[in-house]
Amino acid sequence: MTDRREGHVILGINVLVLGYLPAAWQSAELDARSFVDPAYWRRIGAAAERGTLDALFLADVPALGDPAYDANPAHLEPTVNWGYVAGTTENVGLVATASTTFNDPVEFAERLLSFDHASGGRSAWNIVTTRGTAPARNFDLPDVPLRDDRYERAAEFVDVVHALWDSAQSGREVRHRGEFFTVDARLRVPSSPQGRPVLFQAGGSARGRALAGRVAEGVFAAELTRDKAIEHYRLVKRLARSSGRSPDDVKILPGLLLSLASTEEEARRRSDELHDRGPAAYSIGWLSQAIGYDASKLELDEPFPEEVLRAPADPQTFTGSLGFRESIVAQIRRTTPTVREYLKQTRYTGSGHAGFVGTPEQLADHIEDWFHSGAIDGFNLQPDVLADGLDVIVDELVPILRRRGLFRHEYETHTLREHLRAGASTPSAAL
Repeated sequence: MTDRREGHVILGINVLVLGYLPAAWQSAELDARSFVDPAYWRRIGAAAERGTLDALFLADVPALGDPAYDANPAHLEPTVNWGYVAGTTENVGLVATASTTFNDPVEFAERLLSFDHASGGRSAWNIVTTRGTAPARNFDLPDVPLRDDRYERAAEFVDVVHALWDSAQSGREVRHRGEFFTVDARLRVPSSPQGRPVLFQAGGSARGRALAGRVAEGVFAAELTRDKAIEHYRLVKRLARSSGRSPDDVKILPGLLLSLASTEEEARRRSDELHDRGPAAYSIGWLSQAIGYDASKLELDEPFPEEVLRAPADPQTFTGSLGFRESIVAQIRRTTPTVREYLKQTRYTGSGHAGFVGTPEQLADHIEDWFHSGAIDGFNLQPDVLADGLDVIVDELVPILRRRGLFRHEYETHTLREHLRAGASTPSAAL
């Protein structure tokens, strides 16, 4: 462990609607329609504020998901959903995922800046380019564009949105002529309490990391090992500096899948039981989607064949997340597990996010270790069942972090940008 850092860890919750495992809806506290119940979202917002958490994240998939590997196949449109939560909370940040492939930059810039006003300066945009044929077909396309084309459009999209948000302050009209967009516009909405919404980036490809270094104020990363997390952390901080920014301007927050209980044995039993109540093909389906290979053809009690671990034949047409795939392959090469062992390591998801099963005290140890090692600025925590899992984070994990001097006791800032800036500074090893 390196020397202790100044400041506190940043904590977000990835609100995967009901939880990260498909049996989450079977919890006695939930039902299949909880995701459209205002009381459910009011409970989530209240718990986050009670724990003085920094932000809540909500994904957006503009299509119904495949329940074979998607724990939450139905997603709400985030800015509409967070509009309700903003009215029932005062401090927690509200991060909305939105695609640069299927949105219009002028409409989106005005929509999110309007929401930033409605929330009192607590909004953020998690930038994604979207993958998969289902969303494309909802927008009258046979498939999504090739990966490089998506990122070129994304870079221009972000530049247009930035310019529009700046125009809200300056009052000048934006005149843009680019490869993807021609814009002559000025927003009707003035600049917001935090100036403009915060920018997050999700995606581990080279183009995604370059975009993060240039414009993002937070990165929702996928990391399975501490060493790879340190490597990614330093890379993005260097990219920020090469773009003329301070490394402190961008905060790195990997996802972490959680099953928590009062003892490690209880936590493992909870995770196993939730998995057993879900679709039998869930793990294999998720892994197949994540690595671009039909994992049902693999022998569960044999190591992964080398041909499966090689880079996808054509990254341009690979339909999964390159960041997830890179994280998965690095973990497999490091630990050389059988397919069954790997699925157990990742808590049956096959995900590029790390899984953690244990007690709140053990989780605090894990967070403290990664934080002081210069692997993270914080975590985006993902409970197995959101409702009671969030309560454990707030009522049991957060007090431990507070006692260790790793987290705030009260909100001392109000806007999301202020929350992030109040977090720890980048350790010198990353400079």
